[in-house]
Amino acid sequence: MIVMKFGGTSVEDAKSIQTVIKIVQKEQSRRPVVVLSAIAGATNTLLKAARTAQEGNLNEAVKLLNDLLDRHVTVMENLIDNRATVQRLIASFKPHFEELRNLCHGIAILGELTNRSLDAIASMGELLSSQILCEAMCSQGISAKWIDARTFIKTDDQFACAAPLFDEINTKAKEILSPILESKTIVITQGFIGSNSKGITTTLGRGGSDYSASIIGAALDAEEIQIWTDVDGVLTSDPRIAPTAQKLRIISFREAAELAYFGAKVLHPSTIFPAVKKDIPVVVLNSKRPENKGTRIVSRPPKTNIPVKSIACKRGITVVNVQSLRMLMAYGFLESIFSVFNKYETSVDLVSTSEVAVSLTIDNTSKLDKIIEELSTFAEVSVLEKQGIICIVGDQMRSTAGVANQIFHALREINLVMISQGASEINMSIVIDESQIDQAVKNLHKHFFETDLDSNMFEPVGGK
Repeated sequence: MIVMKFGGTSVEDAKSIQTVIKIVQKEQSRRPVVVLSAIAGATNTLLKAARTAQEGNLNEAVKLLNDLLDRHVTVMENLIDNRATVQRLIASFKPHFEELRNLCHGIAILGELTNRSLDAIASMGELLSSQILCEAMCSQGISAKWIDARTFIKTDDQFACAAPLFDEINTKAKEILSPILESKTIVITQGFIGSNSKGITTTLGRGGSDYSASIIGAALDAEEIQIWTDVDGVLTSDPRIAPTAQKLRIISFREAAELAYFGAKVLHPSTIFPAVKKDIPVVVLNSKRPENKGTRIVSRPPKTNIPVKSIACKRGITVVNVQSLRMLMAYGFLESIFSVFNKYETSVDLVSTSEVAVSLTIDNTSKLDKIIEELSTFAEVSVLEKQGIICIVGDQMRSTAGVANQIFHALREINLVMISQGASEINMSIVIDESQIDQAVKNLHKHFFETDLDSNMFEPVGGK
């Protein structure tokens, strides 16, 4: 069996959903589980309604919800010919929207928006889109069954960014989904959402639909996990910065994980890990050009002497410099620093150390003031804001002489704030001023990817 995940732009309107149906039909013999995101923009609208209600503007929040219902109705009417089916779907959706209005009413009264409420509201987009797809498929004579992901995606109680309980998921997914697949019926379910031990709705965090697909694929020992999006695959760089960006035919799990974490938008950073554990290939495909083969992500790609595969960038970075003469020949200094970041639940991207100083980068500054206050009790602290990270990735970087020299030569006119060589030695990450990100990426891309490229590894965007 295979898992097919479709993102929001793949189901943004009736025409797009009809394309999805055709794509799934072609894979019907492989017993697909279809994992759906909300229609494009739906989750943002739901969250905006919740925050608008928190600000006390209940009427505007209700208007946002009503407009969203109308949008779903329009999709249904343009997709499903049977009027009775459309009316039945509309009737089934109305209680959901009434529940949303009630939630917003409570939020407006209390002026408080908890992560638990956010999850209850944000989860609605996937529940609606997946029901529309299932009904549309059934109306076209395709055997499909809608399954609520909350019945088998079990998580802890960390609302808004819940952690999957893999052992429980593995048991429940096999128990609930396997009999349906064995009957040659397509399973339609949701990404992004799950539930805790009490059955209360949780979410895996923004972009979590990719993660859901990987979790389901690992639980069912899928032969392949397909991530259908609106780009051709994993590219050598962001085409908005480097218009000549090429598509990679195949890359390793490790390369994909580094790229996802450091800004490549094509995959959610967590996607890879369940697939890695079961050694299940992940294929990134474009639902707007389904004839293309996309990028295949595997544990052991073919050997190549190409040192650099892709360049990712991440903006909105803050550098925290921690300096203390007491660090010299002292043990426990690094532990003291990281315990502060751990205490305030702030993850660190990069670390660079010298004899008396440590530089770290973070992208979440919501608790920075408290972090600085506590670090200042044992060290001098300075902060550099509006920085960006450029990540140069390639499996062969560690075994290719002179790559670092080529990188520094391409960036010779740009001030480098911080340099970090990844522990895996398949990436080099460089911190520079955010305003210079575009120019730096262009320079690097020109050097590594705008000469003769191996057609076994790279192909033009749009190519098959």
